[in-house]
Amino acid sequence: MGVMSFSIPREIYYGENSLQKLADLKGTKAALVTGGTSMKRFGFLDQAAKILKDGGIESIIIDGVEPNPSVKTVLRGAKAMQEFEPDWVVAIGGGSALDAAKVMWCFYEHPELKFEDIIEVGSMPALRNKARFIAIPSTSGTASEITAFSVITDPDNHIKYPIVAGDMVPDIAILDPALPKKMPAHITANTGMDVMCHALEALASIASTNFTEPYAVRAIELVSKYLPIAYSDGENLEARENMHEASALAGMAFTNASLGLVHSLAHKIGGEFGVTHGLANAILLPYIIDFNRQFTDRYDYIEKLLNVKDVAQLVRDLNVKLDIPASFKDCTEVEFKEEKFKEVLERMSKNAFADPCTLTNPGTPTVDDVKMIYESAFYGTPIKK
Repeated sequence: MGVMSFSIPREIYYGENSLQKLADLKGTKAALVTGGTSMKRFGFLDQAAKILKDGGIESIIIDGVEPNPSVKTVLRGAKAMQEFEPDWVVAIGGGSALDAAKVMWCFYEHPELKFEDIIEVGSMPALRNKARFIAIPSTSGTASEITAFSVITDPDNHIKYPIVAGDMVPDIAILDPALPKKMPAHITANTGMDVMCHALEALASIASTNFTEPYAVRAIELVSKYLPIAYSDGENLEARENMHEASALAGMAFTNASLGLVHSLAHKIGGEFGVTHGLANAILLPYIIDFNRQFTDRYDYIEKLLNVKDVAQLVRDLNVKLDIPASFKDCTEVEFKEEKFKEVLERMSKNAFADPCTLTNPGTPTVDDVKMIYESAFYGTPIKK
């Protein structure tokens, strides 16, 4: 195997009222980065600013980060930071706010850089010269608070760039269950299945190790038990807390073991049809487990631990409880027209095969395999072995 590495935030504060830990920071200025309006509407943004102020830290708010954060948004945020000179960057909100804040932080520290300078994996220069980074997620899904990843979109060229740099793993993650309690049910379902997907893909990944596996396994257990409860009873704090922690645990697993075909295929069908990432993952996951079984015994292992017959069936049953369709053609979130699907299938399959997540999928899948999986997941037909 050679030399491996495992990285996670230095500090993770979790449980009720963990947002209060902002009061303990040493420093004078913080830039709060957030998305649209939900953190403002629910009072979390003001609460964070007040806790910082009570601790002697002045803050500015950089808001308006869109669902697919653009290069332009990142540069706008970096400029505001350069003028204000914070010693803390505090990202609060969904995955997109956290992703955008990470790259804003990079350009604040290195104003001379252009976006193309950091696209290549490992090309980002060292951070923490001016500020440190705190991530406070409001959804239990992307786990951006734990990871070295950020996804930034270039809308002119319709390209999503995954930015990867070990230095972007936050210094502090705060997992306060009060924030995800405000998530609507369908977002709870989609983000929750994203967690399941992170965990099952990290478990089956060819880069899975003794360090990553326990996090993946525990996340799978927690999602199986608590996601249906969080979905049907959003105010259930125990379910919210466990899902929020499951998201971070799965994040620790996949940021170190990477992912697989589910993410490769979800990234590309999302780009073509605009389907939400977590929803695309949820639909694809059982088909890809069925496909991957020929290459790995990891699913047998988790089935023994969970005492279930078939983990793909477990995922299908979960999807039913969460009102997630069994195939893309039955999906009502966006329109999946068969003509368009047939038209883009070849290109989409090649692009998905070329996605970096394919590299750590078990076995040696081909472009034809990818195409076959897309067809199964579109029409709802069984996987051909």
